[in-house]
Amino acid sequence: MKNGTSIRTMADVQALLKRFGAVLYTGDRLGDLHLMEEELAELHQLGLLETDSWLAARLVIQQEKRRVSSESDSIR
Repeated sequence: MKNGTSIRTMADVQALLKRFGAVLYTGDRLGDLHLMEEELAELHQLGLLETDSWLAARLVIQQEKRRVSSESDSIR
């Protein structure tokens, strides 16, 4: 996933994490998103994930967090 250009969806983020053996599912969508961010940050810090891929994945996760938050707000 060079240049982060192929990371555009949550499925792309999950596939990226799966390449490193990380499959995250707790049943709490926001919790899962936070864990994904932490895992990506650690992979980047260890030099296993390029900066552009890390940033692209973070952007997708942030967008998903906003979507999930707005959905839960509209339910209330």
